[in-house]
Amino acid sequence: MAHARISMYLPPDVNPTQAAIAYGCRALPKLNEELQSEDLQTRQKALMALCDLMHDPEHVYEAIKIGCLESLKALLKDGDHMVRIKTTEVFYIMATHNVGRDGFLEHGVIRALSFLLNDPQPLCRENLHLAYKHLAQLPSGAQGIVSSGLIPSLVWKLQREEEEIQQLILDTLASCLQEDAATEALDNRVVPFLKQMLLSSNNDIRSNAARTLMAVCIPLEGKNQVWQYDVIPILVHLLKDKTEEVQANAAGALMYATMTTEGKYAALDAEAITPLLELLCSSMSKVRLNAIKALTMLAEAPEGRRYLQAHVPTFRVSEKDINQAVRRAAHIAIKVIEWKP
Repeated sequence: MAHARISMYLPPDVNPTQAAIAYGCRALPKLNEELQSEDLQTRQKALMALCDLMHDPEHVYEAIKIGCLESLKALLKDGDHMVRIKTTEVFYIMATHNVGRDGFLEHGVIRALSFLLNDPQPLCRENLHLAYKHLAQLPSGAQGIVSSGLIPSLVWKLQREEEEIQQLILDTLASCLQEDAATEALDNRVVPFLKQMLLSSNNDIRSNAARTLMAVCIPLEGKNQVWQYDVIPILVHLLKDKTEEVQANAAGALMYATMTTEGKYAALDAEAITPLLELLCSSMSKVRLNAIKALTMLAEAPEGRRYLQAHVPTFRVSEKDINQAVRRAAHIAIKVIEWKP
């Protein structure tokens, strides 16, 4: 005869580290209550559950509506490092959605997160910078980071963080510096820091550093500092990099840096024309486009124009490129090269 026996083991689909989620519309309000619990394990389990729920933008909207952001902001000051790590993880997941980014701006999350820039836990800082990176992809988000006065701190941390976090900071800066923040970054020695990062053995860091330099070079002061700190020869060297994304961003930075007379002649002295011409055969349209635009800048100098006149047939080929922007850039380049005073 069979006997009823209760198993000592949990069912296979039960996660003991995660709070049980209430049914239907009661789920998020119950988790919000548990976030405010005095019991450490209850807070931890609620955060684990929130990490799963916040992948759905509808849940993000509901969480913001019932006041979860205020509860989460309070947990950023929690004494338990796991609570802080999971709280920043919830924030970065929310930041992947437009509704989450809007909520950050409305509820002062940017400033609240900034107090963890020096947190001893690397995972906590990484989640924080992931949130900033996603937020900065929105122009209003990038402006919010700038308005919070975080540019000096981000530039300062650029030199002191681990490589994975450096990449995130570079992504954030590249977006923020297009929102009238380049001058503030220049005042905090961003160009010497980026110059050093262009020499990194990490492909992504070299690529992101060159991309950030493009934004730095938009104002005149940025172009002048790139010339003054002797960054242009390094950018010319990166045109021969094995990574196409690095080549594209180096050519783009040169395009801006060579808008000044000093920049043009620094690039010509570094023999930039030959590697730029070689990039016109790249398989990546962004590489071809930026190379043509950089060559157009160099063609504005008499020495550059004379050298490039023999290569007009190469630009004629680019006029038939499959990419419309490349075709248009090649047409403009030919007009500049063939211009006669």
